[in-house]
Amino acid sequence: MIGRIKKVIFKLFQNQLFPGSKDYWEKRYSKKGNSGPGSYNRLATFKAEVLNDFLAKNNIQSVMEFGCGDGNQLTLAKYPSYLGIDVSTTAISLCKELFTEDSTKEFFTYTDTEFRSKKVDLTLSLDVIYHLIEDAVFNAHMSDLFNHSSAYVIIYSSNFDKKQTFHERDRKFSNWIDQHQPEWKLVETVKNKFPFDPTDPDNTSKADFFIYKKS
Repeated sequence: MIGRIKKVIFKLFQNQLFPGSKDYWEKRYSKKGNSGPGSYNRLATFKAEVLNDFLAKNNIQSVMEFGCGDGNQLTLAKYPSYLGIDVSTTAISLCKELFTEDSTKEFFTYTDTEFRSKKVDLTLSLDVIYHLIEDAVFNAHMSDLFNHSSAYVIIYSSNFDKKQTFHERDRKFSNWIDQHQPEWKLVETVKNKFPFDPTDPDNTSKADFFIYKKS
């Protein structure tokens, strides 16, 4: 009983120390951290296989990703034209350096205005939603996903509600879509090839693919 109380108190203390989504990721990247295990190794390969196959089958020519991170996941992608957006200026600098010779890719911070008038065939949110602790940040992210796409939105995330644990907060985002974007329909769900296993968190994931199409 005492041990359980200590765990609860520790989680509450951690949550109080959380600096906010934007500051958390900027500090993480500036201290040489990366986008996390979901963007590396077999999880990254699985995501790339699903996305590259979808683009090929649906003749997708333009992609915009909200939360491009350090760019490692992008090295596996086959996107004809790509715009990467992130809240972290350090992450954007890393991506620009990584793809400096690739004219098919552009990168912007979330505060830049250049991408605001653009629409693409497909927008992406990969391993992002459950990292958006603040309601206002979550709402803005969801709005951007659907406002900047003319055809498809792909979300790779958990889809259930769970209280905040430091830099993670699971959300049933499909409720937001039903309420705010009813013209978009879920056309396919792709279950994770490596479903979450608490004994192997770096090689498994709670996220699945949710593919939406504008009706």
